[in-house]
Amino acid sequence: MRRAIFIFVMLLAAPNVARAAEIPPGAQTGRVVDRIVARVEGDIILESQVRELGAFQQLIEGRAESDDQLLSELIEQWIVQTEAAASHFPEPSQSEVDRELARLTARFASPEAYGAKLHELGLSAAEARQLLARQIYIERYLDYKFRPAVQIDSAAIDAYYQNELLPELAKKNQPAPRQADVAEQIRELLVQRGISELAAKWLDETKSRLKIERTPPEAKS
Repeated sequence: MRRAIFIFVMLLAAPNVARAAEIPPGAQTGRVVDRIVARVEGDIILESQVRELGAFQQLIEGRAESDDQLLSELIEQWIVQTEAAASHFPEPSQSEVDRELARLTARFASPEAYGAKLHELGLSAAEARQLLARQIYIERYLDYKFRPAVQIDSAAIDAYYQNELLPELAKKNQPAPRQADVAEQIRELLVQRGISELAAKWLDETKSRLKIERTPPEAKS
């Protein structure tokens, strides 16, 4: 699962996948409006969910992954959300979602510009909020699950400062801060990096034990 490796990380509630049994028998008659692109255990992932996640990535990051990468992301979201829900991990509060939504909309020149971008991407304001809440939920659960296992010592902070931060600032002709002034920021960045690595390993191991079936592209129509 992609995790943003920044000094400050923007931290998707129940799995947004449909149960195969919930598709009405007559759904395949008439005009096709959606397609199953994967099955994970007893659940299905729809093509519309791939499009929706791609639109959300464009809203957040300005670009979206390929459809194949988006589907992989949705499968990993299913894994995280299923385990988090089974452990009764609390969903983000409305105030927490409000704060993150305010940070997101502040990136745009005005509320009207934000609304225009949503319209361009085919997302409603409610859909964008739901996707943001789901992202917060997933990121918080991964942090809860793996943060205790990540230990960052002073040597790791020094190595990052000397071998990564200073060369990067030098390339940009930017002044270098004192290590002591950025030590805690570096520590958090390295913690987030460690969480990402542990989460990726766990997801790979979990996927190997699950029944996951992707619909071949030629069979989607």
